[in-house]
Amino acid sequence: MTPRFSVWGVTGLPEIEPNHDLVALIADAIAAQAKTDPDLALQSGDILVVTSKIVSKSEGMQVPAADREKAIAADTVRIVAERVHPGGTFRIVETRQGLVMAAAGIDMSNVPEGTALRLPADPDASARALCAGLRDRLGVEIGIIVTDTIGRAWRVGQTDMAIGAAGIQLTDDLRGANDANGRPLHVTQAVVADEIAGAADLVKGKTTGIPVAVVRGLDRFVTDLDAPGARTLARTGDDDMFRFGSAEAYRLGYEAAMAEIKAKRKQRQE
Repeated sequence: MTPRFSVWGVTGLPEIEPNHDLVALIADAIAAQAKTDPDLALQSGDILVVTSKIVSKSEGMQVPAADREKAIAADTVRIVAERVHPGGTFRIVETRQGLVMAAAGIDMSNVPEGTALRLPADPDASARALCAGLRDRLGVEIGIIVTDTIGRAWRVGQTDMAIGAAGIQLTDDLRGANDANGRPLHVTQAVVADEIAGAADLVKGKTTGIPVAVVRGLDRFVTDLDAPGARTLARTGDDDMFRFGSAEAYRLGYEAAMAEIKAKRKQRQE
């Protein structure tokens, strides 16, 4: 069989507001599409890819645009890098959700004028609630990926990645297998969740008003509801090879050098 999968957008969702029932709204939108095209009804093995923006809106994560800097500070665990520019200071930070993103992921696009939007407080918990609700309502075993847009340190532009997940195998771990030439693979782990997130954004986009997509044909990655969430994909501690930004690394190096100089002076005095 020729390997393939398909992706399509879920149309007809209204503007999401605080306390909206996303399970009901998504289920109803999919049902409406299926009336004209029965193939678009959800099936077991499908994966729903949901932009975090509508999750945040439903969870009431809006803040006044004037308070955006305060919100960024509140959601920041660590400043990784920053650069001053004529409009202010651009910061790459580690968020309380364990993500490394510009401005803590707090965005002002696709929101009402004068509003900024924080990320969901716990994207994995949000994904689990959506997944459980839709599985129960529709009677199908699906997976959920909650996505947000990020830049990459050494690449131009942005892409979508998984910041929350439920009912899906996040990676395809090929370590210990052999490549097509029979050579052993030692480090290869395909990040399936991020690859699906990027593919789904090609039909969701940023300007189309389509915040949800369905991916079909990757049912081998759909699994139990209590599977590890997307937060487990974050490199932390010694696994983070690029933990410090240049400014932070310079400061730490300077402090270490000054401490060494002081220690040597003290030894000479003694």
